[in-house]
Amino acid sequence: MSAGMFKRFWQGGIAALCLVPVALASAQAAPCGNDASGFAAWLPAFKREAQAQGISPAALRALDGVTYDTTVIRLDRNQKHFKVSFEQFAASRISAGRIATGKKKMQQYASTLARIEQRYGVPGEVLVAIWGLETDYGVNKGKMPILRSLATLSYDCRRSDFFTGQLLDALRIYQHGDLTLDEMRGAWAGEIGQTQFLASSYVKYAVDFDGDGRADLVRSAPDVLASTANYLRGHGWRPGAGWGPGEPNYQALLGWNKAEVYVKTIGLFASKLKQ
Repeated sequence: MSAGMFKRFWQGGIAALCLVPVALASAQAAPCGNDASGFAAWLPAFKREAQAQGISPAALRALDGVTYDTTVIRLDRNQKHFKVSFEQFAASRISAGRIATGKKKMQQYASTLARIEQRYGVPGEVLVAIWGLETDYGVNKGKMPILRSLATLSYDCRRSDFFTGQLLDALRIYQHGDLTLDEMRGAWAGEIGQTQFLASSYVKYAVDFDGDGRADLVRSAPDVLASTANYLRGHGWRPGAGWGPGEPNYQALLGWNKAEVYVKTIGLFASKLKQ
């Protein structure tokens, strides 16, 4: 099970991960639906409203030919809430191989991580632990087209307002030139990149740390690590403070993930990366 999927199961929906951008003001112009029958009529109505929100016609052409994805709806409907102990979860996520790879990443990006900590106050071991837990250091980012997934969930009535905001921000990412359409692939609910940002978090927290002119959370490890640190700083991270239960930065990690077993696992993983 991916860390992103675990995140959704524990939180009962991913809205708690980030601040939701303002949805379309006149959502009634693009009514939601519970099956594919109205999607073809919904899409042009959404485009008209999105253009009124500042999305360019060129960016909106990325939605040409986008179709309703029944797989996304099936996965959305089949989420289950469950409980697992910290010991069980940590044992399943912190393997010897993942620790070894994490230590190599710490060495490989030592100077980058030092600069990130200087700027954002977040230690490298915390960032690398999150990186490993979320996508196994970028190996398992997801392959589903983000715009198709978000368009499907925006049209769907269950969480239409939330995903309409995500779709608008995904289009802003594309319009800004941070990612190409081919790069905009990820998990079924629209998480993007090596630490699985939702589009609204991407727009708010992604940074261009490697200086190439775009914030690339798919291919650039420096951008990924710095953006993750920026996210944590935005959720109250205090430089030099601890991150265990009861310590100041524990709350910042809960801003990343509301599941305490996940947050404790980040802390345990980070401690092992320092050993």
